[in-house]
Amino acid sequence: MFKQLKNIDTAFKHIQLFCLVLVIATTVICCYTIYRSQLYVDNVSKRIYVMINGQIVQAQAGSREENLAVEARKHVDEFHRLFFTLTPDQKAIDANISRALYLADKTAKQQYDNLRESGYYAQIISANISQEVMQDSIVVQLNRNPYQFRFYGKQRIVRPTAIVIRSLVTEGNLRELKLRTDQNSHALLIERWTIVTNEDIEVIKR
Repeated sequence: MFKQLKNIDTAFKHIQLFCLVLVIATTVICCYTIYRSQLYVDNVSKRIYVMINGQIVQAQAGSREENLAVEARKHVDEFHRLFFTLTPDQKAIDANISRALYLADKTAKQQYDNLRESGYYAQIISANISQEVMQDSIVVQLNRNPYQFRFYGKQRIVRPTAIVIRSLVTEGNLRELKLRTDQNSHALLIERWTIVTNEDIEVIKR
């Protein structure tokens, strides 16, 4: 009788051990399944599908930090392209300047007001002058916010009698904004913008 009870007790311990191992194994499998499912969901959520010319293209989403350097340079380039691309058409000038001023603070508005008061834009229209900016490089310091930048480029000014190439160097700061808008898709704002150099380097007669 005692031996039979002992066998029952041993069998019960074996069943307990088996159940414990089974519970641990099931828990591990469940945790691993949840982990892998979360990884898959995160990976899928980063995929973006964009339609370009009627074709669907897959793109990969990234964090703000990963794209900040690219977005900062693009923001600075877009501002300079809009601010310095001028044609002898008042509506075109107003449209470009209006878009540029969404990307910068009052220091850009002050530069625009100074040029307008000096008759710069009126001269472009009356003399049929066109102007464009060509970027050479943009240096952005991302080690602290606001981020300092320096723009290196050239202006190409086409006059009826000559083509003038001017060096253009500007600098300022970039401040991050919380929201992206249609007028400011990079959510950055240029502050303390100044023109460091703007000198003629070549004149080509037409």
